[in-house]
Amino acid sequence: MHITLIAGARPNFMKIAALVHAIERYNELTNERVEYRLVHTGQHYDKNMSDTFFEELGIPAPDMNLGCGGGSQAEQTAAIMIAFEKYLTEHPTDVVLVVGDVTSTMACSIVAKKLNTKVCHVEAGIRSWDLTMPEEINRMVTDSLADYMFTTSDVANANLVRMGATLMNDIYSKTKNIKNSHADERVKQRVWFVGNVMIDTLLANRARFRKPEVWDKLGLKEKEYIVMTMHRPANVDEENHLRAMMEQIVDNVHGLPVIFPIHPRTAKLFYGLWGDEDALKKRMPNLHIVEPMGYLEFNYLVERAKAVVTDSGGITEETTVMGVPCITLRDNTERPETCTIGTNELIGTNPDAIAPALRKLFAGEWKKGAIPPLWDGHTAERIIAILADL
Repeated sequence: MHITLIAGARPNFMKIAALVHAIERYNELTNERVEYRLVHTGQHYDKNMSDTFFEELGIPAPDMNLGCGGGSQAEQTAAIMIAFEKYLTEHPTDVVLVVGDVTSTMACSIVAKKLNTKVCHVEAGIRSWDLTMPEEINRMVTDSLADYMFTTSDVANANLVRMGATLMNDIYSKTKNIKNSHADERVKQRVWFVGNVMIDTLLANRARFRKPEVWDKLGLKEKEYIVMTMHRPANVDEENHLRAMMEQIVDNVHGLPVIFPIHPRTAKLFYGLWGDEDALKKRMPNLHIVEPMGYLEFNYLVERAKAVVTDSGGITEETTVMGVPCITLRDNTERPETCTIGTNELIGTNPDAIAPALRKLFAGEWKKGAIPPLWDGHTAERIIAILADL
């Protein structure tokens, strides 16, 4: 078995790390051999948004960086497809494994299928049902092409069944022993419920979380600050809306520090909203803007925060496992289990919804939450064992 792993943007790297380590463990423990090559499309090219994650999570240097950063959605998709077609033609493989829902995921899946190569989609079946999100289109296209799909939840399974993928059985939710019977059924199976590879990486690195400089600089204390992230177009591309969102957050946290690792997309508009940095500091003295952080430092802050305010999907999964209250500034989510089971609440993009959510938090009325099934740190091991047995 030879697998080509695709990484393109920051959300991919935590998932790829778990898979790389699972392949290495599988090879150590068995007489079989799973070979892999790692292709970085270059979709995220800022060091803090890319290279740092490879270093911190122990991911080997990519065998190839396609260097396809920048440009519009169409330009980036086209650049990745052209570069990956050339690479895959020169380096054939048994399976192209893609993760998540970024542009690279969709583009490399299309190329692989056109070259008659099997496609495996990790984190298949998640849906927001919002076609204004590029990620939703990426998910739908990738799942429609994938030969093998690995899911994080029963909701994702149901989405794929509705799409027409046949869920023959859920062997892997019942056993870790891939050498059981049912081999004939597994050959036909396209969908496996295996859990969440993001959580594999979280649990594997939790003891290694590292205190960032801002902790001592600001004298932060556990459960006495808020972490926020915001980068989605619906929240950051219109000046008045972004200003209102920020003011509602900082004005309703009882003066607690708000730590804001700012995304490059948000930074383009942000600093001019209040005239200059001095005016911003005067208006929001408890807001502390920092550069994007590495994985270990960011999750150190998240684990110890009173709450997280975000419009990210992946962060809602991590806060659910760490038991941290999470307020999500979106009208929909592709990860509903973080709301129905976990610590996340979806409050929409109306700034007026922020103050009531924060009042609930400070009143001590936030739900405790629980961890979804199979989010146990062994998902990547299940995936590699299944692929090796096909």
